[in-house]
Amino acid sequence: MRRIVLWAMSTLTVLVLLFSYHTSTSSTVVATAETRSGSSTTRSGSSSSSSSSSSSSSGTSNSGNTSGTSGSSGSGSSGSGSSSKTVAGDEVMTRYGVVQVQITVAGGKITAADALQVPDQDRRDQMINSQAVPVYNTETVDAQSAQIDVVSGATYTWEGYTQSLQSAIDKANL
Repeated sequence: MRRIVLWAMSTLTVLVLLFSYHTSTSSTVVATAETRSGSSTTRSGSSSSSSSSSSSSSGTSNSGNTSGTSGSSGSGSSGSGSSSKTVAGDEVMTRYGVVQVQITVAGGKITAADALQVPDQDRRDQMINSQAVPVYNTETVDAQSAQIDVVSGATYTWEGYTQSLQSAIDKANL
């Protein structure tokens, strides 16, 4: 008799705990995206603009829903006096949206990589890409090619990122 009562009480306790468990709320995701916007990832609902970067490993990511330019979009100079040029890759359509990558080249090397467009239709896309895109940007500069590792959970973004990155590398004649 004791076993049955103990079993029933533990089952009831497990059910109460199971139904009272709260999954993450949207405010947590928003706070994560807002926290990252001040450090390494910039989210923007407006049009992304191409710019020259003098940083050797910039981790910024601008995402917008408008199409960017394909090809050389400008040139500037870095702190060392050598000229750099910014090249945008092709827009690549993935299952969740468009991905477009821009690279900054100076002295025949990739000095910065930025994602001009990434899927950001819902909070899940924003959360995944706010974590994956800075990693992809850094790996691009480190690898000096489109041969970068995939971030778990961001496979579709990785596929679009590497295709757009390769087109930018080809346009820059690297």
